[in-house]
Amino acid sequence: MPRYTAAIDQGTTSTRFIIFDQHGASIACAQKEHRQIYPRAGWVEHDPEEIWRATQEVMQQAAAEGRISANDIAAIGITNQRETTILWDRKTGAPVCNAIVWQDTRVSDYIRELAGSAGQDSAGQDSAGIDRFRAATGLPLSTYFSSLKIRWALDNISGLRQRAEAGDVLFGTVDSFLLWRLSGGRYHITDVTNASRTQLMNLATLDWDDDLLRAFDIPRAMLPQVHSSSEVYFEIAEGPFAGVPMAAILGDQQAALFGQTCFNPGEAKNTYGTGCFLLMNTGTAATHSTHGLLTTVACKLGDKPATYALEGSIAITGALVQWLRDNLQIIRSSSEVEALATSVEDNGGVYFVPAFSGLYAPYWKDSARGVIAGLTRFANKGHIARAALEGTAFQTREVLEAMEKDSGRKLGVLRVDGGMVQNDLLMQFQADILNRQVVKPANKETTALGAAYAAGLAVGFFKGTQELSARWAVEKTWEPQLSADQRERAYRMWKKAVTRSFDWVE
Repeated sequence: MPRYTAAIDQGTTSTRFIIFDQHGASIACAQKEHRQIYPRAGWVEHDPEEIWRATQEVMQQAAAEGRISANDIAAIGITNQRETTILWDRKTGAPVCNAIVWQDTRVSDYIRELAGSAGQDSAGQDSAGIDRFRAATGLPLSTYFSSLKIRWALDNISGLRQRAEAGDVLFGTVDSFLLWRLSGGRYHITDVTNASRTQLMNLATLDWDDDLLRAFDIPRAMLPQVHSSSEVYFEIAEGPFAGVPMAAILGDQQAALFGQTCFNPGEAKNTYGTGCFLLMNTGTAATHSTHGLLTTVACKLGDKPATYALEGSIAITGALVQWLRDNLQIIRSSSEVEALATSVEDNGGVYFVPAFSGLYAPYWKDSARGVIAGLTRFANKGHIARAALEGTAFQTREVLEAMEKDSGRKLGVLRVDGGMVQNDLLMQFQADILNRQVVKPANKETTALGAAYAAGLAVGFFKGTQELSARWAVEKTWEPQLSADQRERAYRMWKKAVTRSFDWVE
């Protein structure tokens, strides 16, 4: 009998394959980084073939490390960086260009064009501005989502639009591309969570919307079939896990919400990775934001109704630490940032707004750019490092306040996960600036675990979500320690610094 489930966790900077036992413990794990390609200022790309090779390698490595065969695995799920756009040839499977990553800002001109043009949205309402498609999609116009990335490729790569209209070129987020390859080119699919991040899916119908496709000028023939997040899609065609069912697809942040077992309305988690993503389960009804948040699909288990979420997306958090390492070179490895930040008593009046790709939630200002404010001769690299970490916590508070206003719910505890939760200074400051408990679960692999849980549910390896909730346990809790005066003054200065980043790009 199969003893394990597993997950492909394809992220912005690396690909992992993790095998879990029935209690959610990691049995074997392999990881491989891939290049970040920056052809021009504001452009961010990945090589799809490099990601595919990494996926094959980590699956083989984990199988060897754990001495695990296909017969040991009940099902495999996939979780992935969202919005990143891949186009490939239907006949050869070869990508037609590099993947355009979610952080990429090359489509800014399209936003001004669409936001400024009058028309009707998919709900039949007269609409203009960045919210003209929000009623149907839950999303504002932004460089973030897949729709305009697809259009850019169709408009700028010679002959591509004609090939796409003929059905010879396929689009997919990273999950679709990898699933196409894993199925031997037989299945062109995605799930509702990833589809909800393209800005082409209608939140009510959970399918591609013809009005949206016309507005963005994208041929329907190139889009994958939309499925639930947890069902058996196919059996893997080849490799060490040939014959194992692929049985779950979840965008990475929805997978983390699932792995944190936030199955009830009002439960929320924040993932601290390359960016920062705060999601709250809002139940089976979509809650439309009036405070700058996104409405998205949290998951859909088989033929059960979809669950929705409010999301606050922050573009640059962990990536800022990498920037300190790679661009400023004030640290040699990301793990050194906490020691550098604790070398000073406080931020020295320095505030770092990392709007490298514009500002996401709750502002949605593509014309914003990064700002370091409050510099004096007193400031040193320790203050900059501390300001970089504190910027993550400040941005999270802005999102959380917006989420409480939209949902009408007061969040008592924030569940956290991701690489940055190992940073004790950041997590303590997060509790301080929120004035509430911050809780880290015992199992830190929440994103991959969410995909493995969903796959296991699809094949009966797990009986239900109650069984999964019973396994969730706390490793550490941070309690707020900052006085109200200190907390509010720091937040007020942060908000002042944010305004200095506005409208930098003309």
